Amino acid sequence: MNRRDLLATTAAALAASALPVHARTAGVSMPQATPVPPVAKKIPVTIEQLGRTRTDDYQWMKDDNWQAVLRDPTLIKADVKEHLEAENAYREAMMASTLPLQTAMFGEMKGRIKEADSSVPSPDGAWEYFVEYRTGEQHPRYMRKPRGAAGEAQLLLDANALAEGKAYSEVSNADHSPDHGLFAYAEDAQGSEVHQIFVKDLTTGEVLPDPIGSAIGDFTFSPDSQWIFWTNRDDNGRPDKIFRRPARGGETTLVYEEADDGMFLSVGRTADDAFVVISIANQETSEARIIPAAAPTATPVVLEPRHVGRLYEADHWGDRWVIRTNADDSIDFKIVEAATETPGKDKWRDLVPHTPGRYIEGMALVKDYIGRQERADANTKIVIRDRSGAEHEIAVDEPAYSLSLGGASEFDTTVMRYGYNSPSTPTSTYDYDLATRERTLRKVQEVPSGHDPADYVVERLNAPAADGELVPVTVLRRKSTPVDGSAPVLLYGYGSYGSPIPASFSTNRLSLVDRGWIYAIAHVRGGSDKGWNWFLTARRMTKKNTFTDFIAAAEHLISRDYARAGHIVAEGRSAGGMLMGAINNMRPDLWAGVIGGVPFVDVINTMSDTSLPLTPPEWPEWGNPIEDPEAYDYMMSYSPYDQVRPMAYPAVLATGGLSDPRVTYWEPEKWVAKLRPATTSGRPILLKINMEAGHAGSSGRFDYLKEVAHDYAFAVWAIEKGWERA
Repeated sequence: MNRRDLLATTAAALAASALPVHARTAGVSMPQATPVPPVAKKIPVTIEQLGRTRTDDYQWMKDDNWQAVLRDPTLIKADVKEHLEAENAYREAMMASTLPLQTAMFGEMKGRIKEADSSVPSPDGAWEYFVEYRTGEQHPRYMRKPRGAAGEAQLLLDANALAEGKAYSEVSNADHSPDHGLFAYAEDAQGSEVHQIFVKDLTTGEVLPDPIGSAIGDFTFSPDSQWIFWTNRDDNGRPDKIFRRPARGGETTLVYEEADDGMFLSVGRTADDAFVVISIANQETSEARIIPAAAPTATPVVLEPRHVGRLYEADHWGDRWVIRTNADDSIDFKIVEAATETPGKDKWRDLVPHTPGRYIEGMALVKDYIGRQERADANTKIVIRDRSGAEHEIAVDEPAYSLSLGGASEFDTTVMRYGYNSPSTPTSTYDYDLATRERTLRKVQEVPSGHDPADYVVERLNAPAADGELVPVTVLRRKSTPVDGSAPVLLYGYGSYGSPIPASFSTNRLSLVDRGWIYAIAHVRGGSDKGWNWFLTARRMTKKNTFTDFIAAAEHLISRDYARAGHIVAEGRSAGGMLMGAINNMRPDLWAGVIGGVPFVDVINTMSDTSLPLTPPEWPEWGNPIEDPEAYDYMMSYSPYDQVRPMAYPAVLATGGLSDPRVTYWEPEKWVAKLRPATTSGRPILLKINMEAGHAGSSGRFDYLKEVAHDYAFAVWAIEKGWERA
């Protein structure tokens, strides 16, 4: 991985837990007069595609001016806004009886956060950089202090002041220049992921004029600190160009323009500050273009030309390139090396050979060592390698846990940072001396309201799938919670893009588990929880493995008396929301409720709309229904929106954000509009659209907890209503 300042991600980690949580309480009751749901008008639109015909009654919900709405949500069409507001009002009325529970759960979640908190400082040169939160504040403060000294800390950015008067404000990236004279930060002020990048002079304290607009949010300074590079966001919300200008302002120069709408772009520096690297990639193909530090205005040179099906990630290790790649059928990746002057594939030599089943997730470099993170059977380990080739590992003997390699902020060091936690154990942050193998505990996550890991049980089950694969299921419960089918269960899943769901700690989940719930994570195919092949066997024409794996996990929990059918709430977000839509259609009998967070459910329509930000880049993941009849038919066979039909659906909560560029607001809106008249169960179908946020929800750490409490109150409601013990 290229060297990055970790302030922005550290701030997010301090602000909130990794995944949402839920809870159970007694006495939830519905209002005496049941609210009447809004009825969405039907305007049938017939779509002919590849000789196939489909009819969409709710296509009108998509604002034709959606690109402008992303940048200014007040431009939303009047009839769409009216319907969204009616849906929000209906949901609020239906869930009015859960307000005390929402308030209680929010108080519990907030009480588990150390409000006045700070990250472990990251040393770099003469300074140590960190983020801190103050009591009562929603956003972080970015700080630095003299290295190893007790000098006064310097405020680089108060994100609370930046957010003042705004409904939404998120600092997505923050970094200092290599010479420590400048500090840059990228702000998303709509939730649309359209950023402005500001540069601050750390000598004068002045924020320089002429901020960079229409940016993705990633940026890097040149190694000599004289230039800033960034990724442009085009009118359709896609990264399309890399620009450069003098770091203190001046004329903008186009550095690189990508002709393929299906590729993502980013820019960064190598670990040793020898190169600026432009990374170009989709889910199965990548290319790097490099600019030497000695000539930051030079034209980028291709390191190795892109080849469909080949991925690689290059970093520089002082005197050579080190590259993580799946080349030569290395499904679970290997690490190769090449001379600085000849980095092409024909000169690659294996440094860490491919081992099937040992997925190399990433690597971090310092002067004399490489750290790599490996994943197998839904757990991780860290392996350290020196220049002579000697290796040793950092591992944990637990059934389910998460190790995360943080690397280092500087190259000339023997210390890397890593974190450890498990579903029952708060995060511990260590500094690890790679030469002496000594580890120093730098911080243990505090839970102010109290937490004893000994009160909980963490288990790893293996659910047999229909084809014989074993699906890992991580289970968290209190020791006192019986395993007899009586406890309600929250089953979480994702399963796309090769993204694993770690068996990590979340204080929010305790609001469920402490009320006698069992919290479970299904590590389904489509993620990389058991290696990269775990991903490859649930994409495109095998995508249904993700859905059947999740169902297998639920059935295994039932067979082992952890759960019973109809007493489980399923939850997933984004592509995990697509999973929720699919299992909702396939096995509605298993669930008391389904929570689809920003759910990707209108699959056929979205993947046929080339104007949307993620459509061309995601054809390698899902298939191209515009050109491939087989892909169209397979996609249609599981597309949650298209497969809605009359049946007894569980209670459903769909959530979205008006400014979301990833899963546009009309996907959950259309899903709810189609589900409500289709369900025969009488259970509620609810929609929650955040009119002032995007894909990630509210930006403030406390506002975010209110959203989690809301969703978990829905889970409680779905279990306890039953529906009215139907």
